[in-house]
Parts: sequence; structure tokens; C-alpha cells
Amino acid sequence: MLAAVGQPVPNTEHAVSVSLPSWKATVGYEEGEEWVVSKMRTGYPRFFIHLSIQELQNEVLKLHGRVAEAVMLFPTIAVANRCEKFLHDRVDGLAPESVRVLVLAPVINKNKGRSVETVSSGLACVFFPKEYFSTAKQVWQHSGDGISSRRGEFCLKALRDGFLKPVSFSPTKPKSEDVYTKGPRRYQRPTSQNGIVPALTANPEPTPTQDETLEIEGKDYFQFVEERFGRNLNAKLASQAKLAIRRRISGCLTDDSDLDQALANSPSNCDSRHVGLKDHDVYLFPTGMSAIFNTHRILRANAAAKGMEPRKSICFGFPYVDTLKILEKWGHGVQFYGFGSSACLDDLERRLESGERYLALFCEFPSNPLLNSPDLLRIRTLADKYGFAVVVDETVGNFINTDVLSHADVAVSSLTKVFSGDSNVMGGSAVLNPQTKMYAELKQTLESEYEDNYWAEDAVFMERNSRDFRARIARINTNAEAIAARLQACPSVKTVYYPKNSPSRANYEACRNRDGGYGGLLSVSFQHPEQAVTFFDQLECQKGPSLGTNFTLACPYTILAHYLELEWTSSWGVEPDLVRISVGLEEAEDLTARFERALKAAESAVPLHGQGGQ
Repeated sequence: MLAAVGQPVPNTEHAVSVSLPSWKATVGYEEGEEWVVSKMRTGYPRFFIHLSIQELQNEVLKLHGRVAEAVMLFPTIAVANRCEKFLHDRVDGLAPESVRVLVLAPVINKNKGRSVETVSSGLACVFFPKEYFSTAKQVWQHSGDGISSRRGEFCLKALRDGFLKPVSFSPTKPKSEDVYTKGPRRYQRPTSQNGIVPALTANPEPTPTQDETLEIEGKDYFQFVEERFGRNLNAKLASQAKLAIRRRISGCLTDDSDLDQALANSPSNCDSRHVGLKDHDVYLFPTGMSAIFNTHRILRANAAAKGMEPRKSICFGFPYVDTLKILEKWGHGVQFYGFGSSACLDDLERRLESGERYLALFCEFPSNPLLNSPDLLRIRTLADKYGFAVVVDETVGNFINTDVLSHADVAVSSLTKVFSGDSNVMGGSAVLNPQTKMYAELKQTLESEYEDNYWAEDAVFMERNSRDFRARIARINTNAEAIAARLQACPSVKTVYYPKNSPSRANYEACRNRDGGYGGLLSVSFQHPEQAVTFFDQLECQKGPSLGTNFTLACPYTILAHYLELEWTSSWGVEPDLVRISVGLEEAEDLTARFERALKAAESAVPLHGQGGQ
């Protein structure tokens, strides 16, 4: 049944998508219309702060905030410091003392004779004037490094039960990218240590370190964790879940058995991705965008450690919105090749031959939403010759269908999508290619820069969801190919964007695995905008953001992702009436019938402005 406006999709507390079941509802959401916004129970987690996290923010503000402040919550001090720096960089004249970071850490009693191998989480709270909330929210959205809804629930209960307390830290050297090397010296104020300032409360509480003992109302932290999770979720289980995910991504774990059996039967290195990959070359992140953001950050840190001059990055092909925003807002700028064509590579090669140098090239394979595939073989040749890194987002194609890692220094992915499928948990990965020239230095930089911020409970859900990943891919490939063919045959359809139909198909085929298909994502435009609206409204499937779900999910992509820049997207070939479809696991006959009915309705839609339509 189609979910109502603002309801979670699927109907679960930690759903990744939200129902916007009509074109009108999507526009209403983008314009902030009350009839839509008032019904929003959830949203895509990087854009909509989950209600449990909002409740946690209010609790933190009540306990530790000042008048007219807002707060943004992160898992560690390093992440919070990046938010603090972003605020100072982006807001002119922001007073040094108006942004502060408070760390709340779990108080663990170590004198109970019990193992400390238990789940724990602190919070790094960034307080700032509330009028700058939209600026701080950019860090949450673009970096993907905010806390997850499950972590938020856990921390809210811990805070209310007295197990999260302000802590003092000894001075430590910040990570390279956290040193304030840009902007006014006002950031380097003597009243803080690494961005941490003491808590300000009406009645300051003691600030125990993590080694201190504190009894809270006759209950210890271990009892608290067991009450929250039961006795099964401990640090060991979370660690095993993460190891299983890394082995599944490396290609070494292929069966869908229970965790212990799967790990026992899977090696750490099976070379199934043909580059000598080991599970320790796979790094996990809380979101796919976090994997991209932190890969960019680590590449910059690596360049700084080598004493390289500041360099731009390259965004090759029209990407999902936040990738370009990251490259624009952090670092030293971006060279954008929105068409991602061979002519773009010709221009890039001319620039390189003339002496221009770049930090890295970021691309998607294939791209979202136009499903174009860049020429990775030629990109790899240029990268080797001129010394830039290649970062390929393999989310849409996925490593079952395509081999991009052989041509990349780093392959990143949103595990939230088809790797999980259930649309109830976020996650991301970055995979280093051991065969590239940069491997050793990137590995060394990661040793000092990487933080495992993937929340234990999220990892457990992700591991369980991904067990049947390979089997799901085969069925989704088949369904999507059939739907693409049916759309292509409809006279009302102008263009079907799909790797098999794309002008860049040869590039896709050059990287397609022997038994790989073309993925589950496609986009479609119609002869007239009214036909697109009618098709979308009549299509009998869930409607909302995200992709790679086990159920078919559609959205008016350009409206949802680029509503305030439609003219700009049109200049890169992304039409305002584009409908993006993520094909799911439904029975093929039933799914095809749904599309038939929607297409029939679209064919009878009457253009409002004559035959010109657009």
C-alpha cells in the first residue's frame, strides 16, 4: 500500500526514505508548504534530522545550552571540530566565543569485576547562535558524519539516566586537517583546547574522566547497555559484524549464513576483486557521503603531509548533489566536467599537458541520475601519468555488476542503498586498491586520520541486511532491464537513461563483470512535462528519496534534489521533469503491469501548452 505524505518508507522507526506520493507533494515539500511539512515524521537522514535526534538536541540544550543557541551533535571531537571550523570559515565576523564544543562521555564503573567489552557512545556537541543553524546543517548534510538515529536513541536514554557527563581532556595534537591553518587567527583562541571548552550550566556538575568511577542511582553502565540492547549486542558482536561487512565488500564472504559460520568460512584475502584486496583495505563509515567526504579529507591530508601545493579536485560527470558540494566547500576548489564525455577528457588532458595539476578526480559509475559511465580506462592512464588520485563511486553499478576498483585508487559506496536493501540503516565504505602507486601512502595516512564512527547497532543491522546481497542483485538486474525495455517502447517517452541504453555503454561494458548486469536504477523523461507528472502520480509504487531498496521506489529527481537550481541542471542535460526509478524485487509480471497502467495514463495526459510542451 502506498504510504501517506510524510510517513516513513518502509514503515519502521529508522526508515531511510519518506513518502512524497505525488508530484504536488514533492513540490510542496521543497517549498515548505504546511500541508506537507507538518506531516513529516521522518526524511532522508542527512537532510531531515530524525525526531529522536531532535529530542536529544533539545535535552542537550536544556542541560548545557545558553539562551539563543542551537546545537549539532557528532560522534567525536574531531568531527565536531570540523563543524566548528566550517562555521567560522563560512560566517563572516562570527565571534570566537560564540561557537563552542562540549564533549559528553559515558561514565563507566570499572570496579564491578565485569568486562568493559561493551557498547558505549559519547557525544561531541557543537553550540552556536541559532540563526546559523542552516550553515551548521550543511556539515550534517554534506559530510554525512552526524550521529545516526539509533545512536541518538541510545545517547538520549544514556543522558537521561545520568550516564553521559561532561568530560575534560588533556591537550592532544589535532589531526592534520583539524589544525586551523586557514582563515583568521581568531580560531586559535587560548580559552579552548582543540576546540573544547568547559560546560556552562547553572549548577556545574563534576567532570569525571573515563577512568573515574561513578555510581548512578545504584545501576552501572553495563546494566544500562543490557537493558537497551539485551545481552547479545556487545563490542565483540559489533566488531564481528563490521568484519563480515568488510569481507562481503572485498568479495571474500559470499554466503548468507549466520555471522559466526560466515566468518569461519571466509578468508581475509580471496582476490575475488582481482587486485589482491584484503578485508583491512575496506574502511567503514556512517554514510556513503561520509565515505566520500572523508576520502576527500584524507587525500588532502596526504597531500599536505607530502608538502604539495594546494590543488583543485575534479568532479567528472553530473553527480549526486552532495559530492559536488563537498568539493566546492572543502579544499581548494573544483574543476567541474558536468557532461563527463570524451570531449571533457580531451579538455582535461590539454590542461594537464599545459602544467595544471589536480588532487583527485571523483566520478560515479554509472552516474546518478543520468546513468552515464565515464571512460575509466582513459582516466586511469591520465592519473598515472599526471599523479592525481581516482575516486569512483560504485553505489549504482555495485561491485557485483562492475569492476571499477581495478581502475581506481579508492572505490566508495553508499551501503545504505542496494547493499542493505531494507532501507532501515545507513552506512558507507571506502576501498583502497592495493595495486596503485598511492596505496602505501594512503594506507599510512589512513592509519592516523581514520576514525571508525560506524555505530555498533547500525553495523549489526547492515550485516544482517546484506547477507542476501548477491541474490538480490541478480533479480533486480532482470527486473530493471525489463522495465527499461518497456519504457523505451512507449511513444510518450522521450529518453530512458539506463546503462544498457546509454551513449556511454561501451565504457560500462569495459568494466562490466562477466556475469554482471546493468543495475536497478534508471531515469525517464517524457515528450511533455504533464505526461511525466501523470506517469509519476499513477505509478503504483512507493515514492520518495533514496534508491537501491528491495521495493520499487520512484521520485521526480530534479525537483527533489535541485529544486532551487533547475535552470543550472538543465544546462547539464538534467531535465526538470526527470523521473528516477529504483527497481525492486517484486514479481516481474506484477511490476510490469504497474508500469503499463502508469504509461497508459501518461499517454492520455493532455499538454497544457500545446504540442511544444516544454
